[in-house]
Amino acid sequence: MVQKTTDKKVGLVLSGGGARAAYQVGVLKAIIRLLPQESPNPFQVISGTSAGAINAVALGSYAGHYRQGIQRLEHIWKNFSCDQIFKSDFLSVLQWSSKFIFNTFFGYKSGDPVSLLNNEPLRHLLKKVILFENIQKAIDNHDLHALSITASGYASGESVSFFQAHKSIKNWQRLRRVGVRSRIHVEHLLASSAIPAVFPAIQINREYFGDGAIRQLAPISPALHLGADKILVIGVSGSAHKRKPREPMKHYPSMAKIMNHMFNAAFLDSMESDVERLTRINNTISKIPERVMITEGIGLKPVDILEINPSESIDDIAARHARELPKSLRLFLKGSGTTHKSGAGVLSYLLFEKGFCRELIQCGYDDAMKRKEDIQRFFEIPESPKKT
Repeated sequence: MVQKTTDKKVGLVLSGGGARAAYQVGVLKAIIRLLPQESPNPFQVISGTSAGAINAVALGSYAGHYRQGIQRLEHIWKNFSCDQIFKSDFLSVLQWSSKFIFNTFFGYKSGDPVSLLNNEPLRHLLKKVILFENIQKAIDNHDLHALSITASGYASGESVSFFQAHKSIKNWQRLRRVGVRSRIHVEHLLASSAIPAVFPAIQINREYFGDGAIRQLAPISPALHLGADKILVIGVSGSAHKRKPREPMKHYPSMAKIMNHMFNAAFLDSMESDVERLTRINNTISKIPERVMITEGIGLKPVDILEINPSESIDDIAARHARELPKSLRLFLKGSGTTHKSGAGVLSYLLFEKGFCRELIQCGYDDAMKRKEDIQRFFEIPESPKKT
């Protein structure tokens, strides 16, 4: 029997961000290169949100053959096109956006889905490429301990983590966030990735759900509830934690600029804050003497965390590939400033085209290889003996 690289349960947390999630595939590709060839699935707990949820479930369904799963993910992302995610022809964009405007401002056909784009192609793609029945098989075979994806309930206002896991895991409830045991299927993925106003909300049981990044106050929390002892976070925020110099704005901000600010607040800020909070807690725990921890019965323990983020601004990468966006979307979004460099942030969430995705995958791979020693230390990979 092959020994695991570490006895601790390693949790993988994949944040949301639309097409930005291609970056995660590049990081995972580098990790399988660094791990011993014979090692089993390194991620016993997988948690994802939005587009990160799609990557998470794909990995969970291949937990028994994780190298094959990552290669499969890479192939899909390298050959993406927008029409695989949403209907991008002129007629569909016009019809769907017109319905959105009527529903929003005039109440026309009240009750119909309200969104700018029709993501029915994504439903067909997910059914085709993800073997949902393999998730439970992986859990039963001990190749996977738990899988979680998060969506936001529009009625309850709660961040709901739907999880499929070992029978020892129980439901949990915290302030505005709950964990519910479920049999994960395509509806959960569509709900978790339903960017408000862009894609339609999805009904699960008695409630409609939207993108899981909305109101997700503690993105790392589901992995910890599911038993992870150490956490690998793959973010999609370029130059994370680096304060940008304030530049004077000569003109009123465009709609794209405002939307980018809102998207970043939803998809990026909560993850960065949660990583910072966990790091601060770890530092506090490390300063408490071990004898005090024992005598006082303090049941806290540090959680080893490794965070990998893009070294280059994804907005800048998206700007280089702006012409790849379908003509119908370029025409529709032109007035908002999305197709300009200053509005490329919004573009980066919708640009499911292979040129952009391939550059993100390569960026993720390169960034991870630069962190080779950190990754080896995190997974407790023994160094190869030097040749004499």
